Amino acid sequence: MEYNENPKSYYAPMHTAEHILNGTINQMFGCGRAFSAHIEKKKSKCDYYFTRNLTEEEIAAVEEKVNSVIIADMEVSESLIDRNEAEREFNLSKLPEEAGDTLRVITIGNYDKCLCSGPHVESTNVIGRFKIVSSSFENGILRVRFKITGQSL
Repeated sequence: MEYNENPKSYYAPMHTAEHILNGTINQMFGCGRAFSAHIEKKKSKCDYYFTRNLTEEEIAAVEEKVNSVIIADMEVSESLIDRNEAEREFNLSKLPEEAGDTLRVITIGNYDKCLCSGPHVESTNVIGRFKIVSSSFENGILRVRFKITGQSL
């Protein structure tokens, strides 16, 4: 089986942290995954459809949960599934048609699972410490800016 590889050169630890952040935000607030993300080695951002900014307490709770997943040393694995099977499990609305009939799924332990073509670490314990740098809200969009440090937890 072949799948279309993404030419993006995301930094694997940051990209994996983005998956954990998305899973956490969705679990805590039920708003779905980010509809837009910009992943860089030094600092990244995710945009969510939301109704307000996060409080300081919510930011602290998100950071705590993301870091607890990182500390849990969860395996990050990939598998391939048929597009028809993926339609039953995932939202494919943002998936380009040219993605093909075989899609790549990234699974982080029992915490998060989503379609993705980017690079990831093999285990969460190598990511480092996750920190939300800031958040803002404007026109129905919550933007969360975050970074990871080389510090082990």
